[in-house]
Amino acid sequence: MDVKVTSRDVGDQTVVDVVGEIDVSTADVLRERLLDLLDHDRTDLVVDLREVRFMDSTGLGVLVGTLKKVRLLGGRLQLVIDSERLLKVLQITALLQVFTVHATVEDALAS
Repeated sequence: MDVKVTSRDVGDQTVVDVVGEIDVSTADVLRERLLDLLDHDRTDLVVDLREVRFMDSTGLGVLVGTLKKVRLLGGRLQLVIDSERLLKVLQITALLQVFTVHATVEDALAS
């Protein structure tokens, strides 16, 4: 399965839309896009995961690694998740306490 990653700037924030599955074979696509944004001084990121059907530990690792880099740069990384399945994965791994999670992109942009 493939993953599609696009981004759009909304003022000072950048929304990263992710569609598909994030696993060991597709995680590099997401990692490279996020790192490219950071390289271009886009450090206030909203990652929209509402269209992600599956995420393994590799995908979680990409998000955690990006969060560390964003914080070092003084930025912010927020996630948009409306799937109970993905929320449960974050809860089980204790990452729900690490990430700021919103139900909608609008909520994330307004915070």
